[in-house]
Amino acid sequence: MKSQLQDFREEGWQIILDEVNNFCELNMIPVIDMEDSIAIRGNARRSRKGQTITNFHHYRVEIFVVDLIIQEMNNRFSEVSTELLSCIACLDPKSSFSQFNVQKLLRLADLYPEDFSSNDYVYLESQLRNYIYNVQRDPQFSEVGDLGSLAQQMVKTGKNTIFPLVYRLIQLALVLPVATASVERVFSAMNIVKTDLRNKMGDEWMNDCLVVYIEKDIFATIENEQILQRFQLMKTRRMQLPPLRYSSATTTNTSSVNQ
Repeated sequence: MKSQLQDFREEGWQIILDEVNNFCELNMIPVIDMEDSIAIRGNARRSRKGQTITNFHHYRVEIFVVDLIIQEMNNRFSEVSTELLSCIACLDPKSSFSQFNVQKLLRLADLYPEDFSSNDYVYLESQLRNYIYNVQRDPQFSEVGDLGSLAQQMVKTGKNTIFPLVYRLIQLALVLPVATASVERVFSAMNIVKTDLRNKMGDEWMNDCLVVYIEKDIFATIENEQILQRFQLMKTRRMQLPPLRYSSATTTNTSSVNQ
């Protein structure tokens, strides 16, 4: 993606400019002279001083902001992350697995050494070559359009057991976006939970608070009475809670525990 943006930065401006000029000529619209000077826009102080820039600078630098996009992409995606996404794209089943690349998928296995042993890696290359030969000729995979559907189709056809290492790569590719989103949620929640007033919060206490905050929908289904009873029965509690409204079943269970 970043390489495509870089190519577009170097060659895309002239292509767009030519298309705009052709459109203006066909519709009898005056074409702007890129060497003409215009007043600086959006900066009142510099505008009052009468500073000017050329139309070329205005449209090429201030409007055609590919540099800012590339910088944002570089800040958000490291080189390893970009390589990882490039490797995962090779599993895409669209257009009869046109992006399939054995070497990149072997590199993907390198990035997960805990999931692929040295013995697995020895058999992975041959399994990948047999896999792509098999699925490209299987009509049951001709309509598969995404990784999720691919994984389901492999289970239906039993190919997940025939090509277990390839299926493991697909599982990793499916888990990655979920894991990334979960990490992003945790960091966002951390900024909310651990404030300046809680800067001495321990790791265990912060972890408990983050779990409750992130999984708030699940914890909202738990009655307050159940939580109070849980803490009331804890021997390590720091303070005595007020008396609870025990149901008959709870009272019976508590009495049997005390006995």
